[in-house]
Amino acid sequence: MNMEKKLTHGGDVVGFRREFGYDPIDFSANVSPLGVPDSVVKAITDAAIDADRYPDPLCRDLCDAIGEYEGVDPSYVICGNGAADIIFRFAGAMKNKKALVTAPTFSEYETALAANGCRVEHYLLKEENGFHVDDGFLDAITDDTDIVFLCEPNNPTGVTSGRDFLERALSTCEKHGAFLVIDECFNEFIDDPQSATMKKALDSTKNLLILKAFTKVFAMAGVRLGFGLCSNAGIVEGIRSTGQPWAVSGLAQAAGIAALSEPDYVTRLSQMVKRERPFLRTSLELLSLKVIPGEANYLLFRGPEDLEDRMKRRGILIRNCSNYPGLGPGWFRTAVRTREDNEKLIQQLKVELGSGTQQM
Repeated sequence: MNMEKKLTHGGDVVGFRREFGYDPIDFSANVSPLGVPDSVVKAITDAAIDADRYPDPLCRDLCDAIGEYEGVDPSYVICGNGAADIIFRFAGAMKNKKALVTAPTFSEYETALAANGCRVEHYLLKEENGFHVDDGFLDAITDDTDIVFLCEPNNPTGVTSGRDFLERALSTCEKHGAFLVIDECFNEFIDDPQSATMKKALDSTKNLLILKAFTKVFAMAGVRLGFGLCSNAGIVEGIRSTGQPWAVSGLAQAAGIAALSEPDYVTRLSQMVKRERPFLRTSLELLSLKVIPGEANYLLFRGPEDLEDRMKRRGILIRNCSNYPGLGPGWFRTAVRTREDNEKLIQQLKVELGSGTQQM
């Protein structure tokens, strides 16, 4: 009997390999399909010679490199074992009573908050509104709200809120004494990242934490490296002191520094996503699948409830989104990959669903 637990997130290539004996094409994890940059591979290899030493618990060289790359004061940077590590450390440091999150959104916000005794209130995003966050979300921020989480672009919808809305959200949080966390892990995948980021607000507020990671953009999911940006020194120190001191290995720190010297990689990736996302969306719609017009490197769509298993038998992993609050059976997310991979996905979907007709 197979007693393995079904994983919450996508990317279970090991589980697939154990079941079928070969590697799938993984559309369930939104990781760059360009692969790990060569300079990152070299940096990890070179750093291995020093693996007998403890890594710098303050990640000083890495924080300096991130600060320069992001255009912020290095003192604002706090590094962790992926963005999820920062989320859990933040929740542990704050130990607040009430938080507001959208539904659907990335599940680790609620998991981390609940693990630290924080009551989570969901603001339901409506399908008929394209899963956009509206002004009702701002009205839901009250004097008893301690923390507000927004994912920009949202996961799994890929929908963004726009700078104006985010500025109003920050102002509303400041008015009510709440702390705003904005997850920008997929920011680089939208067409104009600088128009959406809230980094410039860091100098003028102590109520903002921005989450970012190397996971998706640099295909470093297995390295485990993320960071937060915050001008509140007390919050930064609280995150740093919550959890074990050596959260980021020396190999990961070297890999991060190397990745930040790869601007051409990010440019190539952004151009590929910008080209492939509309191709994949149109192809899915031609199969009569309802697609949410997201702006990231993934698309949320609706299909037959058993589609995940059917595609799995064809060697393709897609993300079943039925466990997201606010969604349910029949919702799936697919990554935007290379044209070759995207065409393989569409071809196998055609076999499973029939040729389809153009969506009206």
